[in-house]
Amino acid sequence: MNPDQVAEIARHLLMEAMLLSAPVLIASCLVSVILSLLQTLTSIQDQTLTAVPRLLVVFVAGTLTMPWFLRRLVLYTVHLWTDFHRYLG
Repeated sequence: MNPDQVAEIARHLLMEAMLLSAPVLIASCLVSVILSLLQTLTSIQDQTLTAVPRLLVVFVAGTLTMPWFLRRLVLYTVHLWTDFHRYLG
């Protein structure tokens, strides 16, 4: 396996990781911004008011995107294993 092939596999792996983590990260960021704005407007500075809703949103987003997440992960793994002969020699 030459360095170009390793770089290609690493690039595909990082792209898949970014795509798979994007829905949960975007949902968490949106909730954080909304809650920060709400805290600023109401002058409430309790940290649990931001942590608990953010955890709930991450859990719900992870649960809702799990079928897509698993399908994409399985397709990536199958693609990697079926093309593995290219990388061996």
